[in-house]
Amino acid sequence: MQPLGPPPPPPPPPPAPRRDPAPSRAAYRLTRLWLTPLFRALVRVGLPGFALAFAAGLWLSDPARNAALAERLVTMVEEFRQRPEFLVRGMTIAGASAPLRTALPAVLDLDFPASSLALDLDGLRARIEAIDVVRSAELRIGAGGILEIAVTERVPAVVWRHAARLDLLDDSGHRVAGILDRAARPDLPLVAGEGAEEAVPEALALLAAAGPFGSRVRGLVRMGARRWDLVLDRGQRILLPETGARTALERALALDAAEDLFGRDIVALDLRLDRRPTLRLAPAAMAELVRVRSQPLPGDRR
Repeated sequence: MQPLGPPPPPPPPPPAPRRDPAPSRAAYRLTRLWLTPLFRALVRVGLPGFALAFAAGLWLSDPARNAALAERLVTMVEEFRQRPEFLVRGMTIAGASAPLRTALPAVLDLDFPASSLALDLDGLRARIEAIDVVRSAELRIGAGGILEIAVTERVPAVVWRHAARLDLLDDSGHRVAGILDRAARPDLPLVAGEGAEEAVPEALALLAAAGPFGSRVRGLVRMGARRWDLVLDRGQRILLPETGARTALERALALDAAEDLFGRDIVALDLRLDRRPTLRLAPAAMAELVRVRSQPLPGDRR
């Protein structure tokens, strides 16, 4: 028997299985690797850099290309250096005496115009300060491309006699120049002896203290590189100690002022021993002293 109504609808299809949101093992590992900073830097920077370096190395492997590139770089650098705004066209020298001003161009040996980028100002200053007479030098490139050199010269303070030579020294003992004859600088005091150049400040202090002797002072002699002898005219000497030399000299000046000591016939006053100063008489004075001592005193019976 057939039903009179419509047939019943078919049953609904079963639901599709839900997709698992978890990534695959390979995708998970790639994601974790990409999150590593070192790996990202390698991919973003390292690989492109390696590719560029490989391409550049391949291009430069040709010797002809390499030589052409080096020549082009040299040309570019030289063209940049020779730009008008970088050129030095001359130099001026200030503070130098006429002989030094004449000698400096030969010492520096510069060809103008020259690029300021190629000038080693520190090296040039060192070459100038290597000259004995120069105490210091300053170099700068001024307006108009002029190399400006300001020189401070050493001022001679004493004449140093040593090993049959005469040298001028400044107040620090640095050599200034050589001279052929003492008469070339009679205005400067004389020091002599090996090692005197190392004690010029002390020598100048002693010479200043010996001012009361006036023109009688002939100079100072360094003895054993450790102490001084003050030399006066008539061949007289004051032997000063190694330490306290100025105090000993002032003592000698006091004796001379009180007793006219150096107006007498003596050869030397030895002050090396503070508690026992010693006088050395001239031969004639010594003979007279012996003669006087050999005579009997009044009332002496023999």
